[in-house]
Amino acid sequence: MYKILVVEDESEISSIIQKYIEKTGYSCTLAKDGFEALEYFSNNHYHLVILDVMMPGIDGFEVLARIREISEVPIIMLTAKHEEIDRIKGFKKGADDYVVKPFSPRELMERVKVFLKRIYQASDELIITSDPFKLFTHSMKLTKNDREIPLTSTEFKIIYALIRNKGQILTREQLIEQSFGVGYDGFDRNIDSYIKRIRHKIEDDPKKPKFVQTKYGQGYVFGGEFL
Repeated sequence: MYKILVVEDESEISSIIQKYIEKTGYSCTLAKDGFEALEYFSNNHYHLVILDVMMPGIDGFEVLARIREISEVPIIMLTAKHEEIDRIKGFKKGADDYVVKPFSPRELMERVKVFLKRIYQASDELIITSDPFKLFTHSMKLTKNDREIPLTSTEFKIIYALIRNKGQILTREQLIEQSFGVGYDGFDRNIDSYIKRIRHKIEDDPKKPKFVQTKYGQGYVFGGEFL
Protein backbone atom coordinates (compact mmCIF):
# COMPACT_ATOMS: atom_id res chain seq x y z
CA MET A 1 0.00 0.00 0.00
CA TYR A 2 1.31 3.43 -0.92
CA LYS A 3 1.84 5.74 2.05
CA ILE A 4 1.35 9.47 1.55
CA LEU A 5 2.26 12.28 3.94
CA VAL A 6 0.03 15.36 3.72
CA VAL A 7 1.37 18.55 5.31
CA GLU A 8 -1.37 21.16 5.57
CA ASP A 9 -2.30 23.47 8.46
CA GLU A 10 -5.90 24.03 7.29
CA SER A 11 -7.84 21.06 8.68
CA GLU A 12 -10.70 21.41 6.20
CA ILE A 13 -8.34 21.07 3.24
CA SER A 14 -6.30 18.24 4.77
CA SER A 15 -9.47 16.30 5.61
CA ILE A 16 -10.66 16.52 2.00
CA ILE A 17 -7.29 15.35 0.68
CA GLN A 18 -7.23 12.50 3.20
CA LYS A 19 -10.70 11.39 2.13
CA TYR A 20 -9.68 11.17 -1.53
CA ILE A 21 -6.37 9.45 -0.76
CA GLU A 22 -7.99 6.76 1.36
CA LYS A 23 -10.84 6.36 -1.13
CA THR A 24 -8.19 5.54 -3.73
CA GLY A 25 -6.84 2.82 -1.43
CA TYR A 26 -3.69 4.54 -0.20
CA SER A 27 -2.58 5.21 3.38
CA CYS A 28 -2.57 8.83 4.54
CA THR A 29 -0.77 10.58 7.40
CA LEU A 30 -1.66 14.19 8.25
CA ALA A 31 0.84 16.70 9.63
CA LYS A 32 -0.42 20.09 10.75
CA ASP A 33 2.89 21.94 10.43
CA GLY A 34 6.45 21.65 9.19
CA PHE A 35 7.92 20.46 12.47
CA GLU A 36 5.43 17.61 12.74
CA ALA A 37 6.02 16.72 9.09
CA LEU A 38 9.78 16.38 9.57
CA GLU A 39 9.27 14.26 12.67
CA TYR A 40 6.90 11.91 10.83
CA PHE A 41 9.19 11.72 7.81
CA SER A 42 12.27 10.87 9.86
CA ASN A 43 10.49 7.99 11.60
CA ASN A 44 8.48 6.51 8.73
CA HIS A 45 8.68 5.59 5.07
CA TYR A 46 6.44 7.50 2.64
CA HIS A 47 6.06 7.07 -1.10
CA LEU A 48 4.93 10.65 -1.77
CA VAL A 49 4.53 13.96 0.08
CA ILE A 50 1.86 16.62 -0.49
CA LEU A 51 3.26 19.78 1.04
CA ASP A 52 1.64 23.18 1.64
CA VAL A 53 3.88 26.21 1.16
CA MET A 54 2.46 28.66 3.69
CA MET A 55 2.47 27.24 7.21
CA PRO A 56 3.23 28.52 10.71
CA GLY A 57 6.63 27.73 12.22
CA ILE A 58 8.71 26.67 9.24
CA ASP A 59 7.26 27.02 5.76
CA GLY A 60 6.97 24.43 3.05
CA PHE A 61 10.13 25.55 1.28
CA GLU A 62 12.21 24.81 4.38
CA VAL A 63 10.52 21.43 4.87
CA LEU A 64 11.16 20.66 1.20
CA ALA A 65 14.85 21.54 1.53
CA ARG A 66 15.31 19.36 4.62
CA ILE A 67 13.57 16.37 3.06
CA ARG A 68 15.71 16.72 -0.05
CA GLU A 69 18.82 16.41 2.11
CA ILE A 70 17.91 12.78 2.83
CA SER A 71 15.36 11.63 0.26
CA GLU A 72 14.26 11.86 -3.38
CA VAL A 73 10.64 11.03 -2.55
CA PRO A 74 8.23 12.80 -4.97
CA ILE A 75 6.83 16.03 -3.50
CA ILE A 76 3.79 17.94 -4.74
CA MET A 77 3.56 21.50 -3.40
CA LEU A 78 0.25 23.19 -2.55
CA THR A 79 0.23 26.96 -2.79
CA ALA A 80 -2.18 29.88 -2.84
CA LYS A 81 0.44 31.97 -4.64
CA HIS A 82 0.32 32.42 -8.40
CA GLU A 83 3.63 34.19 -8.79
CA GLU A 84 6.06 32.45 -11.11
CA ILE A 85 8.99 33.23 -8.79
CA ASP A 86 7.50 31.09 -6.02
CA ARG A 87 7.09 28.10 -8.31
CA ILE A 88 10.63 28.53 -9.57
CA LYS A 89 11.89 28.69 -5.97
CA GLY A 90 10.15 25.41 -5.18
CA PHE A 91 11.45 23.65 -8.26
CA LYS A 92 14.99 24.79 -7.50
CA LYS A 93 14.68 23.28 -4.03
CA GLY A 94 13.50 19.97 -5.46
CA ALA A 95 9.71 20.12 -5.81
CA ASP A 96 8.31 17.76 -8.44
CA ASP A 97 5.00 19.50 -9.11
CA TYR A 98 2.77 22.40 -8.03
CA VAL A 99 -0.98 22.59 -7.43
CA VAL A 100 -2.45 26.07 -6.93
CA LYS A 101 -5.30 26.62 -4.47
CA PRO A 102 -8.21 26.37 -4.88
CA PHE A 103 -7.71 23.04 -6.57
CA SER A 104 -9.72 19.99 -7.61
CA PRO A 105 -9.09 17.02 -5.28
CA ARG A 106 -9.72 14.70 -8.24
CA GLU A 107 -7.05 16.45 -10.30
CA LEU A 108 -4.64 16.27 -7.36
CA MET A 109 -5.21 12.51 -7.06
CA GLU A 110 -4.62 12.03 -10.78
CA ARG A 111 -1.26 13.78 -10.37
CA VAL A 112 -0.49 11.55 -7.38
CA LYS A 113 -1.31 8.42 -9.39
CA VAL A 114 0.93 9.53 -12.25
CA PHE A 115 3.91 10.03 -9.94
CA LEU A 116 3.39 6.73 -8.12
CA LYS A 117 3.08 4.79 -11.37
CA ARG A 118 6.05 6.51 -12.98
CA ILE A 119 8.42 6.22 -10.03
CA TYR A 120 7.42 2.92 -8.44
CA GLN A 121 6.18 1.25 -11.65
CA ALA A 122 3.11 -0.25 -9.99
CA SER A 123 5.19 -1.47 -7.07
CA ASP A 124 5.84 0.19 -3.72
CA GLU A 125 9.19 -1.57 -3.38
CA LEU A 126 11.91 0.78 -2.23
CA ILE A 127 15.52 -0.42 -2.16
CA ILE A 128 17.89 1.11 0.38
CA THR A 129 21.55 0.46 -0.37
CA SER A 130 24.23 0.43 2.29
CA ASP A 131 27.31 -1.34 0.98
CA PRO A 132 27.39 -4.37 0.96
CA PHE A 133 23.69 -4.55 1.85
CA LYS A 134 20.47 -3.94 -0.04
CA LEU A 135 17.27 -3.66 1.94
CA PHE A 136 13.94 -4.18 0.14
CA THR A 137 11.29 -2.37 2.16
CA HIS A 138 8.15 -3.94 0.68
CA SER A 139 9.21 -7.57 0.33
CA MET A 140 11.10 -7.29 3.66
CA LYS A 141 14.26 -8.78 2.21
CA LEU A 142 17.91 -8.09 3.01
CA THR A 143 20.84 -9.07 0.81
CA LYS A 144 24.58 -8.93 1.41
CA ASN A 145 26.74 -8.90 -1.71
CA ASP A 146 23.52 -9.80 -3.58
CA ARG A 147 22.96 -12.94 -1.49
CA GLU A 148 19.76 -12.98 0.54
CA ILE A 149 20.07 -13.15 4.32
CA PRO A 150 17.11 -14.94 5.95
CA LEU A 151 15.51 -12.71 8.57
CA THR A 152 12.40 -12.94 10.69
CA SER A 153 9.94 -10.04 10.40
CA THR A 154 11.12 -8.77 13.80
CA GLU A 155 14.77 -8.87 12.79
CA PHE A 156 13.96 -7.07 9.55
CA LYS A 157 12.13 -4.26 11.38
CA ILE A 158 15.11 -3.74 13.67
CA ILE A 159 17.75 -3.68 10.92
CA TYR A 160 15.49 -1.40 8.86
CA ALA A 161 15.29 1.08 11.74
CA LEU A 162 19.07 0.97 12.20
CA ILE A 163 19.87 1.48 8.51
CA ARG A 164 17.27 4.23 8.19
CA ASN A 165 19.04 6.05 11.01
CA LYS A 166 22.55 5.31 9.77
CA GLY A 167 25.25 6.93 11.85
CA GLN A 168 22.81 7.81 14.65
CA ILE A 169 22.88 6.11 18.02
CA LEU A 170 19.50 4.66 18.97
CA THR A 171 18.71 3.78 22.57
CA ARG A 172 16.84 0.55 23.20
CA GLU A 173 13.66 2.57 23.73
CA GLN A 174 14.10 4.46 20.44
CA LEU A 175 14.84 1.26 18.56
CA ILE A 176 11.72 -0.38 19.98
CA GLU A 177 9.55 2.62 19.09
CA GLN A 178 10.86 2.86 15.53
CA SER A 179 10.71 -0.89 14.94
CA PHE A 180 7.44 -1.83 16.63
CA GLY A 181 5.68 1.40 17.61
CA VAL A 182 4.83 2.87 20.98
CA GLY A 183 2.40 0.04 21.80
CA TYR A 184 5.14 -2.59 22.08
CA ASP A 185 4.83 -4.33 25.46
CA GLY A 186 8.05 -6.37 25.48
CA PHE A 187 11.10 -5.70 27.63
CA ASP A 188 13.72 -3.37 26.21
CA ARG A 189 16.40 -5.97 26.98
CA ASN A 190 14.80 -8.21 24.35
CA ILE A 191 16.46 -5.92 21.82
CA ASP A 192 19.86 -7.21 22.92
CA SER A 193 18.87 -10.76 22.00
CA TYR A 194 17.57 -9.68 18.60
CA ILE A 195 20.75 -7.71 17.91
CA LYS A 196 22.83 -10.77 18.75
CA ARG A 197 20.85 -12.89 16.27
CA ILE A 198 21.12 -10.23 13.58
CA ARG A 199 24.89 -10.01 14.03
CA HIS A 200 25.25 -13.75 13.58
CA LYS A 201 23.46 -13.40 10.26
CA ILE A 202 25.05 -10.28 8.78
CA GLU A 203 28.50 -9.86 10.32
CA ASP A 204 31.68 -11.52 9.04
CA ASP A 205 32.74 -11.87 12.68
CA PRO A 206 29.81 -11.46 15.11
CA LYS A 207 32.26 -11.04 18.03
CA LYS A 208 33.80 -8.03 16.26
CA PRO A 209 30.77 -6.40 14.62
CA LYS A 210 31.49 -3.96 11.83
CA PHE A 211 27.96 -2.98 10.89
CA VAL A 212 25.72 -3.12 13.98
CA GLN A 213 27.84 -1.57 16.68
CA THR A 214 27.24 -1.13 20.40
CA LYS A 215 27.81 2.25 22.00
CA TYR A 216 28.08 1.27 25.64
CA GLY A 217 25.73 3.14 27.92
CA GLN A 218 23.95 4.64 24.91
CA GLY A 219 22.55 2.08 22.49
CA TYR A 220 23.19 0.76 18.98
CA VAL A 221 24.27 2.35 15.71
CA PHE A 222 24.47 1.09 12.17
CA GLY A 223 28.07 1.72 11.14
CA GLY A 224 28.06 0.65 7.50
CA GLU A 225 28.88 3.10 4.75
CA PHE A 226 25.60 4.54 3.50
CA LEU A 227 25.35 5.16 -0.24
